[in-house]
Amino acid sequence: MAQGGDVILRFSDVSFGYGHLKPILNEASFSVRRGNKITLMGQNGAGKSTLFSLITREREPEEGLISINEKMSIAIAKQVIPYEDLDLSVREFFEKAFSEKIYDIDPRIAKALDAVNLKISDTSRKVRELSGGQQARLLLSFALIQNPDILLLDEPTNNLDKDGIEHLKNFLKEYKKTVIVISHDADFLNSFTDGVLYLDVFSRKVEQYAGNYFDVVREIEARIERERMTNARLQKDIENRKEQMGFFSQKGGHLRDVASKMREKIADLEENMVETRQEDKTIRQFVIPCQEEAAGDIIKFTSVPVLKNGKTTQKKIELSLKRKDKALLKGPNGIGKTTLLESIYSGKAKGIEVQSGIRIGYYRQDFSILDPEMTVYDSLASVMVGDGGEEQLRSAAAGFLITKEIVSSKIKMLSEGQKGLVSLARLVLQKPGLLLLDEPTNHINFRHLPIIAKALDKYDGAMILVSHMPEFVNQIKFTETIDLEKLK
Repeated sequence: MAQGGDVILRFSDVSFGYGHLKPILNEASFSVRRGNKITLMGQNGAGKSTLFSLITREREPEEGLISINEKMSIAIAKQVIPYEDLDLSVREFFEKAFSEKIYDIDPRIAKALDAVNLKISDTSRKVRELSGGQQARLLLSFALIQNPDILLLDEPTNNLDKDGIEHLKNFLKEYKKTVIVISHDADFLNSFTDGVLYLDVFSRKVEQYAGNYFDVVREIEARIERERMTNARLQKDIENRKEQMGFFSQKGGHLRDVASKMREKIADLEENMVETRQEDKTIRQFVIPCQEEAAGDIIKFTSVPVLKNGKTTQKKIELSLKRKDKALLKGPNGIGKTTLLESIYSGKAKGIEVQSGIRIGYYRQDFSILDPEMTVYDSLASVMVGDGGEEQLRSAAAGFLITKEIVSSKIKMLSEGQKGLVSLARLVLQKPGLLLLDEPTNHINFRHLPIIAKALDKYDGAMILVSHMPEFVNQIKFTETIDLEKLK
């Protein structure tokens, strides 16, 4: 870990889990120094957000000790706005950041909003009226208004456009205090990280590495390869000795003593086998089947709603999408991209007509289309088309790293990344004629993104995609672009 000031946060042999079926940490130990800029890495579902909740004291460890300098204040920018806060005004939302009444709250709000380049002139506006990108910036400013000594950021680039991400990069580079960030945006992380905490989903340990993000990824991969080579040499030696032991043990006298000593040596070699980590798995290559009867104009546009300065106006557009047509929906945060996709899915969009009988596959960025009380199995089964039965369902789930344990869990118990993988599995089982995808890269491990892009590029139905990740968008061949900002 990069050197900094004194140690202000230390985990000592900390263990935590959600019951015996879902362990998260097993005697995990690490330390953080004042001023460090740290990335928290780990596979989807490894428990990164849970580790944050232990730091903030929202949860307590089952075993071990978490030591935090008592003078250090902590603030967290979570992944999503809590459901119960959506109907608060912006001002009321910021007031929740403090345990007592703050009399100069308005100038503080203005400064916090300016730090994340978010313009909200009327703080009586409801939080739910903000776009996904605006809510992402609001979460960050909620943490910043507290002026914390330790700033925890959980997927802060989700829903941010290019300008928003660049603004956040520059802010973090100049931020003088301690920052710990969970993110799957490799380029973003590499711009400011000086160390990495790696939460291994299999060993439940936390490992510390110094260096920038890409250096650490290479170091982890090199270590995995060294461990594999070491084990291969030991395994070969063990097999040879077992063959010799089998031969000697059938002989009498002195040779039986040799066989006994060889057995001891084999036991020693087996103990020296390195416990190899299983690096982050990637999802399997997959195909989203298109609804067979989908044909002709699947969706037609004559106008679309555009939101500017708090007002919605209909903008004319003549466009229809058929099979294999893919449209990229563009525009800055707050212009109404998410609202447009939601209105198409609900059938309430003005100036837009979806062909009767077309199944719509909708990947919603906040996963509110998923029933939190449903099990993963029931959620997948509720959209499955065809007669493949349970075998088809479980096969699709396994391809997205949805294990037997996850299948039987309720949606509300999943991490945001796992909800994203469940949403993709639902699309595969649903066989839609029209795909609506709202920021499908959010929360997803960057290792999965090329596989997802390839599946979307090969999809045979009509598709509309919103994404602020250029490297992801560039892997998909679009036939149309709908830029809401440029419509007249």
